[in-house]
Amino acid sequence: MASVKDSSQTLLLNIITKDKEEEVKIWECDDYPGESPDMASVELAGSSQTLGLNVTINEEQKEDIGESADHGETSNSSEQVETFPASGKKHQEGTKAKRSRHCPHCEESFPFPSYLERHLRKHSGEKPYSCSVCGRSFSQLSGLNVHQRTHTGEKPHRCPHCEESFPFPSYLERHLRKHSGEKPYSCSDCGMSFSQLSGLNVHQRTHTGEKPHHCPHCEKSFPFLSYLERHLRKHSGEKPYCCSDCGKCFTTSSHLTSHRRVHTGEKPYSCSDCGKSFPFPSYLERHLRKHANHCVI
Repeated sequence: MASVKDSSQTLLLNIITKDKEEEVKIWECDDYPGESPDMASVELAGSSQTLGLNVTINEEQKEDIGESADHGETSNSSEQVETFPASGKKHQEGTKAKRSRHCPHCEESFPFPSYLERHLRKHSGEKPYSCSVCGRSFSQLSGLNVHQRTHTGEKPHRCPHCEESFPFPSYLERHLRKHSGEKPYSCSDCGMSFSQLSGLNVHQRTHTGEKPHHCPHCEKSFPFLSYLERHLRKHSGEKPYCCSDCGKCFTTSSHLTSHRRVHTGEKPYSCSDCGKSFPFPSYLERHLRKHANHCVI
């Protein structure tokens, strides 16, 4: 025996099987604001193993729950949705396999048409979801929603160790390695490790000799972007690093650091023969030639 109990919040189905009564929630009325779905009939399909529920559903709802298998007579105006108890697990798996949708371009299969439709966009390149701010397109709505954080500034992923937050989970994951010291990416040539794969890829240019960054003004090329940026200042004449003591400016920060020794008196370069110190490597090199000349004489 089966009966339907209707309320303003939840529609429940009371099922009496042998000695006990089970109450099954069929749907929440919140899912159907303003109205409840039309129920044509409720019936037990003849055994305790299968419950046949005849309801009128539209095509969109049918896609969400998957097409129902045809296991008996149904009303012309209804679709039959089957539910299976835990004891019928094998039967359920077999039914699910029958419902699988296969991609015509690869070996993947999907339980619902919407999953297959989304997958097919990988093959077709279709990107129906566009950003209203920059026009960038995405194959999935979720991809667009995540992208929009670059415009809104939303950063929902927070670091548990500091106050920083990030728009994407991958950014947080990368940041957490600063706290843990984890460096999972190792160079196969020298063993040097990096916290980011991009860091390893850039480092490997020191071994391969690759120089992908080309100067637009001359024929020189560089392995790292920072090297190109520094080189471009030779063409532009830009000198962004200025001494706070004398105002002299330089194209690189390393040149400014060296220059400041004139004011501080720092002499980090020492002669191993006599112990005399110098502020610049060139001064030490010139001094070492004096020792070499004395040895020749």
